[in-house]
Amino acid sequence: MHIADFVSGSFAGACGVAVGYPLDTVKVRIQTQKQFTGIWQCAVATLSKEGVHGFFKGMSLPVATISMTSSVVFGTYRNCLQCLSQARGAGCGPNTKLDVFLSGLAGGVAQISVMAPGDMVKVRLQCQTESMRGRVNSNMPKPKYRGPVHCLLSIIKEEGVTGLYRGAIPLMLRDGPSFGTYFLTYTTICEWLRGNDKRPSWGGVMLAGGLSGMVGWTLGTPMDVVKARLQMDGMRETKRYKGVRHCITETLRLEGVGVFYKSLGINCLRAFPVNMVVFVTYEILTGLLKADCVDPPRLGLE
Repeated sequence: MHIADFVSGSFAGACGVAVGYPLDTVKVRIQTQKQFTGIWQCAVATLSKEGVHGFFKGMSLPVATISMTSSVVFGTYRNCLQCLSQARGAGCGPNTKLDVFLSGLAGGVAQISVMAPGDMVKVRLQCQTESMRGRVNSNMPKPKYRGPVHCLLSIIKEEGVTGLYRGAIPLMLRDGPSFGTYFLTYTTICEWLRGNDKRPSWGGVMLAGGLSGMVGWTLGTPMDVVKARLQMDGMRETKRYKGVRHCITETLRLEGVGVFYKSLGINCLRAFPVNMVVFVTYEILTGLLKADCVDPPRLGLE
């Protein structure tokens, strides 16, 4: 069991959240609210109405949950690689690219049970555009949720525990293939960049991490839109969608196929620095925990 990968993944995930959260808030709002027409317009409107705080709504719970989910992803990935290698027996060579993809897919699916509730709270708070100043000024609309804990308890009270897992199916359909592609892209680019060296340079790790995040989000953006809409459905009005299929068909009928890629630009813009930080943090911590920091990048095809 590779325990170091669980620990390193946890810290790497938390660092990634801190770097990318403001753009994630803009992304979620563009996906779910028609009042926002683009990245710049959404950012300016959020800043003018809610201040800098508006970009960080609901961040505390995701930092905790993403630490756990990232731990599950990286730990599951590493241990699945080991299991697949052992299943082939000794002398069969290093892990194949198919092993990498399947291990990444397993990691993406495994995290859903831990991630879904925190992601639900995050999206609800990010889409709560009412300023906290409304609680003081009675003339302004008041926010429904006072914070992450209040949001969590309110969802359980109004929708039951299952309400925390609304959008879990599209989340699984998003993260399974995305993480498989994510790790495959990372290891492939590292393999290209390292040349005759045993492992790539830190610059190579940063480039591979950033590009792998962009590729993963390119694949996962359509299901990310479906997930966010299901999570927001019924928050302030009557529920519109009966399920994943109905959400897809209704969105496609009313807004066209382009809406599924409306947030692709900001997803890629956010993905590069976030995943650059995630992989560098992961590789550094894994190297330290395994007392092998002199030759650090270790997530490739070994």
